[in-house]
Amino acid sequence: MLTDPRFETYYHMLVSWNERMNLTAITEREAVYKKHFEDSLAALDYIPKGARVIDVGTGAGFPAVPIMLMRPDIQVTLVDGLQKRIGFLCELLHELDLTAQCIHARAEDIGRDKRYRGSFDIALSRAVAALPVLLEYTVPLLKVGGVSICYKGDAGEELDSASNAAHKLNAVLTSVDVNADWGKRCLIFAKKTAPTPNIYPRKAGTPQKSPL
Repeated sequence: MLTDPRFETYYHMLVSWNERMNLTAITEREAVYKKHFEDSLAALDYIPKGARVIDVGTGAGFPAVPIMLMRPDIQVTLVDGLQKRIGFLCELLHELDLTAQCIHARAEDIGRDKRYRGSFDIALSRAVAALPVLLEYTVPLLKVGGVSICYKGDAGEELDSASNAAHKLNAVLTSVDVNADWGKRCLIFAKKTAPTPNIYPRKAGTPQKSPL
């Protein structure tokens, strides 16, 4: 699956930039390929053709950039709260010959921005926050019928903790296990069933301090 030589370019850029800024704690080549690249591709088959996709808290580009390498049909917006990481992503996209919109913003702020709210078919989030927090970050960005895909370890406790958030945000939760040899992995799907109430997302910092 990872035969595209651009994955190797991605790996070398990740390790090089990581010496100057904190992008990843994983730097060994095989581990990066498995725990970052392959793991990111777990959602590949759940993204509709031509989908408009937003990756919230993308960090070093996971999971959206590996998906973009496999799916040139999708339109991607990358969002991160740290300007340095946005700088890395802009350079990375140039080297990989990929096009995406890179936005320096907090998730709560972009979720209230009329240019983005209710605009996306798919929202992605990986290693960002607990599920109730992720739902408040991502569901407002979705069109009705759109799906937030959250990468997680074990679905059980996460689903239980997020039932109230899903109800308030008008989303329905399901999950699938991911077959991985580097630990227990799952994808949690939150399908948006109706418009998000205007009070969500709450102001920056509130979702983390007081999850729904």
